[in-house]
Amino acid sequence: MRAVLQRVTQARVEVDGEVVGEITRPGLLALVGVAVADGPEQVARMARKIAELRILRDEQSVADVGAPVLVVSQFTLHADTRKGRRPSWSGAAPGPVAEPLVDQLVAALRQRGIEVATGRFGAMMAVSLTNDGPVTLVVDA
Repeated sequence: MRAVLQRVTQARVEVDGEVVGEITRPGLLALVGVAVADGPEQVARMARKIAELRILRDEQSVADVGAPVLVVSQFTLHADTRKGRRPSWSGAAPGPVAEPLVDQLVAALRQRGIEVATGRFGAMMAVSLTNDGPVTLVVDA
């Protein structure tokens, strides 16, 4: 499981012009990609990283300050671009495998008391954000 975490002051996801997920105060945007071999262990590690990484202002974490997280699935994070000009998606888990794991990640964050908004799995999404810092990290679990 891989995530691109961006510290944001606000972020939102729209599908066909409709807002499906939004955070309106400082927190994190988590673009999450599920790999073929991922399972519950990777979900637990990623939830811990998202909740506890001290990347908010004053070296605080989402869990420390009760900041929200917007989770957006993004299979393209597992693209292999080493050969040619066309990315290979063979490292990304197929939808029926990936969707439940993204749902488990959202549930694990909520179990920690974190406010979580989401995109819509498999949809063409328009993601907008205001990056704070900018702070952007790639996290592998």
